[in-house]
Amino acid sequence: MKPDMSFTSRRAAVWLVLLAAAFVALSAFPAMGQQQAPAPGKSSNLININTADAQQLQALPGIGPAIAERIVQYRQAHGPFKTKEDIKNVQGIGDKKFEAIKDLITVE
Repeated sequence: MKPDMSFTSRRAAVWLVLLAAAFVALSAFPAMGQQQAPAPGKSSNLININTADAQQLQALPGIGPAIAERIVQYRQAHGPFKTKEDIKNVQGIGDKKFEAIKDLITVE
């Protein structure tokens, strides 16, 4: 019976080690997901449309040099944007373009 006890003990130890390794590996996934995908509105990479220059605005999808310059000119003529939606008052930014950039911009 002694050999069976030894085999059983080793088998139990192997299972415990495998379970512990699986637990450690799986517990790392939520942390990795949070680092890779910050919550919308919480990103530090948002472009402030009230302070960005034309070059910074061109980093937004669909915003080229002409529209970026119009955003800056509109801001100079009318003052700071009060809401993100106000950027739709700039010629060349309609609903479709706004939908593409709304999660990438801020007015704060």
